[in-house]
Amino acid sequence: MRGIDEDTGEYLSPSRSQQRREALEVLALGERLAGLSPAQLGRLPVPERLLPHIAEARRITSHIARKRQLAYLAKQMRREDDQTLEAIRDALDAGGEAARQETALLHRAEQWRERLIAEGDAALSALLDAHPGADRQHLRQLARNAAQERARDKPPHAQRELFRALRETLVQGPEAAE
Repeated sequence: MRGIDEDTGEYLSPSRSQQRREALEVLALGERLAGLSPAQLGRLPVPERLLPHIAEARRITSHIARKRQLAYLAKQMRREDDQTLEAIRDALDAGGEAARQETALLHRAEQWRERLIAEGDAALSALLDAHPGADRQHLRQLARNAAQERARDKPPHAQRELFRALRETLVQGPEAAE
């Protein structure tokens, strides 16, 4: 029962509104977990006892039945300690940021590949200025092969190799720290 401590004047427990807000946060987390693929879910620190409930919520498509299952999932999640729920939230947030960084890296590699194919040695010099540890000879050869492939309308084998080499270079270089 909620009340005020006679000695200190503090409330003995959180207010009902606060308890409801916390329960709704856990429900939203459960909905988010149910929306993830099994591979994404496997990368999160979700306790084993919650996995069947998440799978069941994912399986159910009927609106009311799904809502009921999500409420049951949230109830099971509220039985977990706060550290477990915080670890799941942190992993979800970090996964989103990591995915954005990976996408940005892929876009940079694609831009460099297009520049190397179009501009040749001028773009290679700019790349080597930004990433002095890159293998000049290997990148030059891959860029030439990719340009020849594109000119002859052949399958993009060398372009893919160039992309992989650029991605590795960008991961090791100073732009990866940004």
